[in-house]
Amino acid sequence: MGSTAAPGRAPPRCRRAGRPRSAWSFEVVPAVSAALRDEAFRIRHQVYCEELGFEPSRPDGREADEYDAQSLHCLIRSRRSDEFVGCTRLILCRRSDPHYPLPFERTCAASLDRSILDPQAMPRNRIAEVSRLAVIGRYRRRSGEQLLAAPMTDASFGTSTRPRFPHILVGLYLATTELAALHGIDTMFVLSEPKLAHHFARLGVTITQLGAPVEHRGTRIPSALDVQGILRGLNFVMRPLHKVIAEDIRRATSAQLAAFGTAALSSN
Repeated sequence: MGSTAAPGRAPPRCRRAGRPRSAWSFEVVPAVSAALRDEAFRIRHQVYCEELGFEPSRPDGREADEYDAQSLHCLIRSRRSDEFVGCTRLILCRRSDPHYPLPFERTCAASLDRSILDPQAMPRNRIAEVSRLAVIGRYRRRSGEQLLAAPMTDASFGTSTRPRFPHILVGLYLATTELAALHGIDTMFVLSEPKLAHHFARLGVTITQLGAPVEHRGTRIPSALDVQGILRGLNFVMRPLHKVIAEDIRRATSAQLAAFGTAALSSN
């Protein structure tokens, strides 16, 4: 299964003057249409089902579950190849049943320390879960990355003499944070790898552990991220990248709203 865009999607946008393309060779694309969400489901199937075996393969080549209908989905595309190379989703609480548990609440039911944060006691319309981060295999070739769906390891940052930067995964997290801020989310929960807090600290991001580790596709730690705290705390390396990603998301969101407005007018 390929992760390139489906036939009939809009052609890639032309490069605009003044945008910092050389430093950021990817583009964040909110999945605001059924066709774009289908791209995310295909990437998830490629990574979670075919490459890592975390989920059973589906005949239609799409990995989806009951939480997708209540989620905000996002893709990341290579500007060089025009190929979608990663995705993520932000699961919102159900409007019709706000206390219906988010996935991590089920997985970590016995390990959450509710004296730190109790998701069930928080305003449910202000919390969400980051889930289904995935990066296709040929972008996960560094040591220790092949067995992770969306890796951030020591190798992702290189060495003091040969530094690197995990652009794709950082871009996905920044995109998710921006989507959360736009939708009034204060707190994001995530089942994180044990070293994620250490790696996030390099970027000026604080992550709060909420309980004991659990076994879920490897050792995972229930954690919380403060959305406004992330945006305030971004270091000097992250701020320009966040600005570009925020522009991509707001442009796509504005275009979606304009399309809805045009459709509403034409139906009247």
